[in-house]
Amino acid sequence: MSLPIVLITGQLLTDAVWQPLLDAWADREVIVADNRSDDTIEGFAQRLLDNAPPKFALVAHAMGGFVAFEVMRRAPGRVAKLALISTLASADGPAQTARRQGYIDLVESGNFDRVVEERIPILFPEEKRNDERLLAIARAMAADTGADTFLAQQRAIMARIDSRPRLGEIAVPTLLIWGEKDGITSRAHHDEIVDAVPGARLEVIAGAGHLPTVEAPELVVPLLRDFIDG
Repeated sequence: MSLPIVLITGQLLTDAVWQPLLDAWADREVIVADNRSDDTIEGFAQRLLDNAPPKFALVAHAMGGFVAFEVMRRAPGRVAKLALISTLASADGPAQTARRQGYIDLVESGNFDRVVEERIPILFPEEKRNDERLLAIARAMAADTGADTFLAQQRAIMARIDSRPRLGEIAVPTLLIWGEKDGITSRAHHDEIVDAVPGARLEVIAGAGHLPTVEAPELVVPLLRDFIDG
């Protein structure tokens, strides 16, 4: 029997970020965890566990990685394999907190659309910022998420703990995927996780930004299929 898969999505993102994977895994049990109904990382993690199969592979993107680390702290025995995409294990520093508070202030003053547009340059590398397919996906996901959910997600991210001290406790096969032109997370963020998690490995997606699942599905889908099923 195939291992069930749980996907946990990042901030301002929806199921659409996983569409290439959902298509590839159409013949198996795949659950996209709720990334809308809580305002803490702990709440997202517990909701995921409450609705997940007893044993599953966990694939997490960006903010979803923060949730995945909490899942591993709460129920490590339920996760058979862990894949982390475009994420980091540290908590926010003062600069990141100030930037997020600036986004919150803009949204609360009615400028959600401005925040969405300001994020485009950090989602995609310069050569992809006029790609109408990618822009349409990013804008549609943001619109589907909405301002209120964005605010809750921001506050959850701002309050997250530093996951680095317990990375060494992760004892399942772990794959990291990072786009080399990601404007939000860095190679160093991923190397830090790989160095701390026993046996973890990193795959770098050339030319991709923060959303490699939709920027380079022809590379990411085979990587994840081989990892989950191998």
